[in-house]
Amino acid sequence: MNYSFPRYLLSKQSVDDRALNKDVFHALKSHLPQKPLRIIEVGAGIGTMVKRLVSWDVICNAEYILVDEMSENVEYASVWIPQWAQETGLSVERSVGNQIRIFNATRDIRIQLERADVFDFIKKNKTPAHLLIAHAFLDLLPMPESLTKLLTLTNNLAWLTLNFDGMTTFEPTMDAALDETIERLYHETMDTRPSGGSSKSGRSLFAHAQNAGTEILAVGASDWVVHGANRTYPQDEAYFLHFILHFIEESLQGNKGLDEVVFAGWLHKRHEQIERGELTYIAHQLDFLVKKKNV
Repeated sequence: MNYSFPRYLLSKQSVDDRALNKDVFHALKSHLPQKPLRIIEVGAGIGTMVKRLVSWDVICNAEYILVDEMSENVEYASVWIPQWAQETGLSVERSVGNQIRIFNATRDIRIQLERADVFDFIKKNKTPAHLLIAHAFLDLLPMPESLTKLLTLTNNLAWLTLNFDGMTTFEPTMDAALDETIERLYHETMDTRPSGGSSKSGRSLFAHAQNAGTEILAVGASDWVVHGANRTYPQDEAYFLHFILHFIEESLQGNKGLDEVVFAGWLHKRHEQIERGELTYIAHQLDFLVKKKNV
């Protein structure tokens, strides 16, 4: 199978749509100021969140800055965002410097695509946003110092979503001891990444957010739950599942705690379960909406 990261980001749109905590989302909508918004999203990928917020009628008049360090993501976004906008009946204007405007009679969203390391972007950013978004991103960063730096990008709200929190489950159980070992070793790779991160970042955010000078406005679970029905998966979620197994394979390749042949057999059987629409996958995550206390 050809593993493409932009396709993975596309394939998880429907998974994220279900997962995002609706109470936290409604709190976000109720706390957004009623004026043209400046939004900064870090680790923004290919732009699926801006599509979501436009489609869900959250933003109508906004400047939206998407920051991602992967050139592949930014290049894909520069093509994909205008494409979906036009397919939904929005007008599109492009200008130099990776700027895209999508608009109609009721919407005017000015999008800036920034290919940059997020901490380099923080150093050069001059204008804080009304809203900072970090979607499925904070659990990849060293904490708490990263959160303190990220919060300089907003003068008001931060919506911190899909923060992994210590549970990966595949059903049906194949070998309880082996399943548990693979889950434990996979989580350990999150805790020992040279770039930082934690397998329990969700629960840690309670203390980190408060210590960083924010008020927690809303918190809720945002679990990924993917299962088949009638031997198939909705949208492109089979690809999403295959890619999750690919992540695990890459993370645990050569791990001394696993027999290489046994692990390869486990992966093969799990991929086969996806092809038959039998695999269920659950990952526990938490969403936060916080507000800076000095506002």
